[in-house]
Amino acid sequence: MLLFVGLGNPGLKYAHNRHNLGFMALNELARRYQFPAARQRFKSHFQEGQIAGQRVLLQKPETFMNESGRAVGEALRFFKLAASDVTVFYDDLDLKPGKVKIKYGGGAGGHNGLRSLDAHIGSDYRRVRIGIGHPGSKDAVLRYVLDDFAKVEQAGWLADLIPGIAGEIEALITGDDGRFMSRLAHIVFPPPLKPPKSTARGTATVPAAATKAATSKTPDTDTALSAALARAGHLNKPIDED
Repeated sequence: MLLFVGLGNPGLKYAHNRHNLGFMALNELARRYQFPAARQRFKSHFQEGQIAGQRVLLQKPETFMNESGRAVGEALRFFKLAASDVTVFYDDLDLKPGKVKIKYGGGAGGHNGLRSLDAHIGSDYRRVRIGIGHPGSKDAVLRYVLDDFAKVEQAGWLADLIPGIAGEIEALITGDDGRFMSRLAHIVFPPPLKPPKSTARGTATVPAAATKAATSKTPDTDTALSAALARAGHLNKPIDED
């Protein structure tokens, strides 16, 4: 049995804050793996389900960030789990936006949610550090983490990262932390496409099969291509919003 904890603050006011990244990750896990609706347990939104044949508990403390450890401590005692059975998802100022790293143990790094966890369950739990970047000034940190993600972030790396965490979670469950991190890095920061190979004169090389197919095109294939393009144009028409 594994306990996944997402750190954040309860309420719609905080739902899209950078500090609620842990909640966002757990929400997507619950949706992707069709967990039953959340119940109120251990001062938390609490869900139980199965992922990759493993029983997984999802906990989002509703004690506010600074008291997260109290709620997690209650769950650990009830299920007779150790801190090593816990994986915590949280926002990390020390990593660039979208970067994910796994860490075991260590200090709180100035994160009040981790500080509370350390006080109530010890520090020997797995941490999924999810980068949000740093505002540059220590005085700006509080406002920065309690601000919503910028629209460009929501439409960019965040839109890739949250589904990516859910899609690669089985690697984390089976203990393959390295694969989890590398796959997420590939999803959020895909490598640039390689340019086509060129001949000595600098022109792109065209495979012989493609050349043959192009020269042997019949009126029927022209008609099929035109129809496909017409359908694509229809699908790309703007959709009226309510």
